[in-house]
Amino acid sequence: MKLDATSTQPRDITPPATHRLSMTTVLILAAASGLSVANIYYAQPLLDLIARDLALPVASTGLVVTLTQIGYALGLILAVPLGDLIDPRRVAVGQSMLSVVALVVVGTAQTEHVLLAGMLAVGFFAVIVQVLVAFAATLSAPNERGKAVGLVTSGIVIGILAARFVSGVIADLGGWRSVYLASAGMTLVMAITLFCVLPRHRPRHDGTSYLSVLRSIPAPFINDPVVRLRGILALLIFAAFSTLWTSLVLPLSVEPFELNHTQIGLFGLIGMAGATAAASAGTLTDKGFGGRTTSVALAFLLASWGLIALLPQSTLALVAGIVLLDFAVQAVHVTNQSIIFAIYPNARSRLVGGYMCFYSAGSAIGAIASTATFATAGWRGVSLLGAGFSAMALMVWVLSLRRGSTRRAVTCLAVNPAPSTPSN
Repeated sequence: MKLDATSTQPRDITPPATHRLSMTTVLILAAASGLSVANIYYAQPLLDLIARDLALPVASTGLVVTLTQIGYALGLILAVPLGDLIDPRRVAVGQSMLSVVALVVVGTAQTEHVLLAGMLAVGFFAVIVQVLVAFAATLSAPNERGKAVGLVTSGIVIGILAARFVSGVIADLGGWRSVYLASAGMTLVMAITLFCVLPRHRPRHDGTSYLSVLRSIPAPFINDPVVRLRGILALLIFAAFSTLWTSLVLPLSVEPFELNHTQIGLFGLIGMAGATAAASAGTLTDKGFGGRTTSVALAFLLASWGLIALLPQSTLALVAGIVLLDFAVQAVHVTNQSIIFAIYPNARSRLVGGYMCFYSAGSAIGAIASTATFATAGWRGVSLLGAGFSAMALMVWVLSLRRGSTRRAVTCLAVNPAPSTPSN
């Protein structure tokens, strides 16, 4: 089925087969997603330990993180869309097993080249998280889809925020290699669990080839105003998110705080409170409140920077700002995915792959801009930068609401999801 490029309404409606997901299965998907995405972020507080152990030159140290992110970006485009062609259960279990191999390679690497190749593979296979998000949406009943997506997404955010703290603690106890070897063991258990609990599901791809699937990824983001809007919002909110979390270590590691990495990692655990609460955004979207949820969350995102900017005068205000920011970002993120999944139920894997490219671009922009801004304008400059990204997101949303057709589509699609497949 095709979607008319000039309309948000599909040309025909054929409800897809759905299966009710038990809460236990949803929580397993959330835990598996959190464990998988954490593999991308373990290295960030361990770079000095890895460099000393393998005698890495300074120029190669940054490649450890960069290659992991490059691998993840490649996986979004090349691996995630397989879920629209092959049983997502097979894709998830297969990627998990290959992830185990990659983690063991990293944990036992004795040379720079082996380490960097392993990190590239770790990032590539970490995209299992997006396969699981799309699978949760596919297996959920329409009136429960947002709730399932919200819970799985919360697992992802918890994995991201907890990874740095957990890796620092494990490395203090057993060295940096133990972080990756422990994750390999847990990932193996996860693969076996997914194999046992996930149902088989045959995608409705109508003989579509892999290359056709890849070529179709940009179409919804070019032709569909609702999907395009949600992609732009993703880029801006994650630019704001990355602005905070990339640069937060800079003021906290110097006077008057002089916190170590483990102590700074605790702020990530604080942020989990807001991220977990945002799971309710999916339930609200299921009830048709996706537009209102987006409006309130974007207003909260902008307001959070007023609290964050009070550092170093008030760490309590910083904590409140972190919780509010994480809540707002994840609420919009969950709502975005719930709405676009409702539009293209037969292309969710490729859709989430394309959507997460906006996420990655926003994260990269925020990371680069925030560190450069801190060097020239300090924490106040970083706060203004984050507020700027947030204000841009709110402005884009308000302007979209002035176009009545977009507003109706955003509200109604959550209530009456209509299947469609993006044009090739």
